[in-house]
Amino acid sequence: MKDSDPDLHLIRLLADGRFHSGGDLGEALGVSRAAIWKRLQRAAEAYGLSVESVRGKGYRLSRALDPLDPAALEEALRGRAELHFQPVTQSTNADAMALAADAGGPVVVTTEYQSAGRGRRGRQWQSPFGANLYLSVLYQLSGGFSSLGGLSLAAGVAVVRALADTVPELGLGLKWPNDLLVDGAKLGGVLIELAGEMEGQVQVVVGVGINVAMSDHQAEAIDQDWTDLRRASAAPPDRTRLATAVAGELLTMLDRFAVDGFAPFTAAFDQMDVCRDRPVVIHSGAGQRTGVARGVSEDGALRVEIDGEIHYMHGGEVSLRLQ
Repeated sequence: MKDSDPDLHLIRLLADGRFHSGGDLGEALGVSRAAIWKRLQRAAEAYGLSVESVRGKGYRLSRALDPLDPAALEEALRGRAELHFQPVTQSTNADAMALAADAGGPVVVTTEYQSAGRGRRGRQWQSPFGANLYLSVLYQLSGGFSSLGGLSLAAGVAVVRALADTVPELGLGLKWPNDLLVDGAKLGGVLIELAGEMEGQVQVVVGVGINVAMSDHQAEAIDQDWTDLRRASAAPPDRTRLATAVAGELLTMLDRFAVDGFAPFTAAFDQMDVCRDRPVVIHSGAGQRTGVARGVSEDGALRVEIDGEIHYMHGGEVSLRLQ
């Protein structure tokens, strides 16, 4: 975190979840004890945190946080990508896209808190402060938009590989086109955004959100079964290690995708595909249809058997629900 913002500095001092006296906090920030409570109230309201105050003990966060270490992440990415870290932002995908015009190479964008996090089809992505991983990678690809079929699936494969290295016992699966599932509950997702030329250079932003340690209160607005690493794993990794692994696998994937497209990731996706040969419901602008998922095509389209005939579904057109 950047300590230039006193409110964020204060939250960092309290991240361990232990009590800290107003005097000690005031001394660390160079303000009076009375000013500490006002700053805590302001920060708690701004970032959706709960603060406890106990006479004789001081103040603490109701839940400990695991702040990102941008210096360690920057060092891990050295030579592969530039790191753009802001403790608070609206959206890492939006930040990455805003950097596209001036970027000299790949950029990794991450944050502690998104005030306007987005999922697929314009849905809000719940992004509480310090609770999850919010990370986007900006990367330039050639060949135009038509060459990017299957990119979201390849990104899903990369994220599963990163999680397999850091939390090997998870047993993750991928639900076309962009959901990461553990035992049918959503752990995270991928959001791809593009800018550039139809037949030329394309600035690609691969956004990833992974639930790490989210409270039931923070997740109240989620309208589907969900889980996080704290619930799904006996020993979840720290968020900096997770960010390093995810960013690294995404960059490796994009390097390969730039040369060979989706083909090298097809077999891996097939192994992770939780939809294959299962009944599904397809929702589109034309209405709702049921069928059986039959894997994906070479361009990442979902193959669905409906009344004995194979139909090809593309991610921007439909949404999918398992029956």
